[in-house]
Amino acid sequence: MSEEKWTAFFRHAESLGVRVERNRPMANNTTYGVGGVAACALAVTSRHELQEVAGLLAAHPQIPVAVVGRGSNLLVADEGFDGVVVLMSYAANEHAIEAVGDDIVAAGAMPMPILARRSIALGRAGLEWCVGIPGSVGGAVRMNAGGHGAEIVDALVSAEIVSMKSGRWATIAASDMGLHFRGSALSPHHVVISACLNTTVRTDESVDIDEVVTWRRQHQPGGRNAGSVFVNPAQGEGSAGALIDSCGLREFAIGGARVSEKHANFIQASDGATAADIVAVMSHVQSVVEQQTGIRLRSEVCMLGFNDEVMQAFADPRHSDGDRIAQAQRVCELMGETQ
Repeated sequence: MSEEKWTAFFRHAESLGVRVERNRPMANNTTYGVGGVAACALAVTSRHELQEVAGLLAAHPQIPVAVVGRGSNLLVADEGFDGVVVLMSYAANEHAIEAVGDDIVAAGAMPMPILARRSIALGRAGLEWCVGIPGSVGGAVRMNAGGHGAEIVDALVSAEIVSMKSGRWATIAASDMGLHFRGSALSPHHVVISACLNTTVRTDESVDIDEVVTWRRQHQPGGRNAGSVFVNPAQGEGSAGALIDSCGLREFAIGGARVSEKHANFIQASDGATAADIVAVMSHVQSVVEQQTGIRLRSEVCMLGFNDEVMQAFADPRHSDGDRIAQAQRVCELMGETQ
């Protein structure tokens, strides 16, 4: 974007008292710990600030926008992102949670493990699996996160959302979000303020949260990664991890990136790793699996700042399906966004 447009944007932001950081290094905002700088970052710590930022960005629709929470499913290009990242850090209410009848209403910035434990403390069951998800509630809704045999769509009733394009706030029913396996019709510029999740009363037969934690530690690696890298293919074609493993790719490495020895659908980053290293490993895995099985794996990780060639290589072609396009258009209508 031109320097003139950036100058106008920064002037507008500063007039609102919004905290602006130019050329923000993004590595520390992702669990991979790699990536370049964002042209601009706006840190949001309250609903009031979010309202100001939403209005600001709606007034500058030509600027690319991405919302970043805990960065546990995000890979930023080494070249950075020529746009605005909205850094969600609700210091005052990120742990806000309330039981409303059979439902739990949780702040979008709340970490998923805390959601699991707080819901148990309220005597509610059904969200114990969330303890194994490192991201935030908002990110989990946008990506329909899942684990331990469950996913957000199983419990989600509705979510309060704000658009960084239109500035509009709206409560959207789960049925209007186009939730599918590890994805939804929500866009990177949508902020999930809160989510309403259906639960049941905890009983002696309810899931033991410590069992979920133990299973995760036994089966999934820690360290610098973004969880599962590839979306599982169609039903009956096996899991992405099993396919990668069957091709003998555990511990395959390029530069500072390596396929995990513990789980083949995880890519670990070591000191000195770059985003290019991770993409190179992803590309090799994708190529080998396709050559040996005929199945083309697609990325589950959100990729920011990469060129069209890289994005297309890992994009799920199902995003172009008529149903998914219609779902995305429906969300745009609800959020007051022009096509």
